Amino acid sequence: MIVVIDGPAGSGKSSTAKAVAAQLQIQFLDSGALYRVATLVYLNCQKDYQQFFEQLEESEISFYFKKKKFHAFLGGRDVSDKIRSMEVSENVSEVASNPDVRAFVNDLMRKVVAEDIYIADGRDLGTAVFPDAALKFFMVADLETRARRRFEEVKGSGKEVTLEEVKQNIATRDDKDSNRDSDPLKKADDAILVDTSEMTFDEQVTFISNKIKEVITSQNKT
Repeated sequence: MIVVIDGPAGSGKSSTAKAVAAQLQIQFLDSGALYRVATLVYLNCQKDYQQFFEQLEESEISFYFKKKKFHAFLGGRDVSDKIRSMEVSENVSEVASNPDVRAFVNDLMRKVVAEDIYIADGRDLGTAVFPDAALKFFMVADLETRARRRFEEVKGSGKEVTLEEVKQNIATRDDKDSNRDSDPLKKADDAILVDTSEMTFDEQVTFISNKIKEVITSQNKT
């Protein structure tokens, strides 16, 4: 069973999905982190697309979720912190918009969720990757709120960045994600809209957790 949370950058989907996974004791899949790993491969190849695609196909990408943190590995090396750098953030939309990269990451995710109960967050999971997901959510928040959240996250990791830089980065990513040719960001028709602008973190976690528990209970009865 797969539950998906889609939404724009900084809407709170990743932190919420992690908290829900921990609360319900289910697996967590961070699709955005996987695109960031691919972006890291791209940067390591000096943005040479031919070399990048060859390297990506040969890359050993693995991950696991433990103690509310998604750990990503590239070639056996932990890159969980490195993929959150501003350099990666500034290039991830370009890399993620490439159809070949999306096909690679989507295939990786579909193989992983073949068993167990997963909750995943991303931008097109409910529309392109898992259109038959058991439950879909689409999280939104105003730009100011999203920029402030991401700024605190980046600052907490020790990176030097201004709120205005983060805000501009998110606005640029919004435009790229919504207007890309391959699987643009949009709400699935059957997704539940969750506006977190005025919600506390605990409120959004509780709301989504309760919806998932309803589905699990319903499935157990059949």
